[in-house]
Order: sequence, then C-alpha cells, then structure tokens
Amino acid sequence: MVFDLKGESNMTPVVGMFYSTVKENFERLKSIIQGMSQEELDYHGPNKELNSTGQLIKHLAYIDIKWVYRIKGEPFPDAFENKYGPALDKNNRLPNVKGISLQELLLNYEQVFAMFKSECIGLTDTDLDKVVTFGHENEKQATIRWGMWHMADHSRYHQAHINQLRKWYSS
Repeated sequence: MVFDLKGESNMTPVVGMFYSTVKENFERLKSIIQGMSQEELDYHGPNKELNSTGQLIKHLAYIDIKWVYRIKGEPFPDAFENKYGPALDKNNRLPNVKGISLQELLLNYEQVFAMFKSECIGLTDTDLDKVVTFGHENEKQATIRWGMWHMADHSRYHQAHINQLRKWYSS
C-alpha cells in the first residue's frame, strides 16, 4: 500500500489533497474505535471526569458538519443542530451521549463525511481562498483551506484522547 494525499479523480488537485487529509483521519478514527463496547464508548476515564469516546465522536461530527455548511456558504439548519449538536451543554461541556451506540454515532458521522465529500467535488482550488466565519459567536475568520486542514487536525487531536481512554479502560 502506498500512502498519498491525492484526492478523488473528480476533485481539483489542492482540494483533493485537503479532502484526502480529512478522509485519512476519518478512516483512522474508524479503525481506532472498531469493536468498542458500549461500556468503553461511555467510559469517562479513571476519575470519571473526562469526555468519553462517544462524546468525542459526536463532537467531531458536529464540528465537521458546521464546516461543511461554511464551505457551502449556507446557514446551518436547525434540524442538524438538533441531530448533531449542541456544541456545549448548559455547563459548557460536551453533551453527554451515554447509551448511544457506536453504530449510530458512526452512521451520523458517515453522513457528515459524505456531505463533505460532495462539497469537495464542487470546489475549485480558487474556492479555498474564500474567507468564512467560525467560533461560538462567529467571531473568527479563516479560509476554507484552513477549515479543511482544521477538520483533519481536530480529528487527529481527539484520536489521541480516544487512544488514551482505550489504554486506561483496558488496564
């Protein structure tokens, strides 16, 4: 197997490269959590105070779908806010997802990834220069290029948390 950052044949070269970073990390995440039991998915660490793997998966899907809508240049639908959100609960923490199956969390995330892929097919390399707003109150600005990089980087960041949770859970 040869690892590469080449995108799909129907994507422009730079869009394809950024798409492939997101895809690679999405596939890596799925391999890390494969076969995880419900108990492990809901595990909050040795002191029961950390975000669970389930919370992190839902959080990643939520952040990614928000980026999909920024790329689309469309408002984020309320129906998706209800399905994937909110970003934080009333205590400013990731919402609890105890009891939601790995299959359901992955199905929802697969749908987000499919939407992302569809958007990438329609993007040109020049579109990556477009500036969008983000943040809890849309107080920040970034290019679409940065947003796509952030999707990959953010996934990798939380994969480290999930790997640590798995080590603690198995010991």
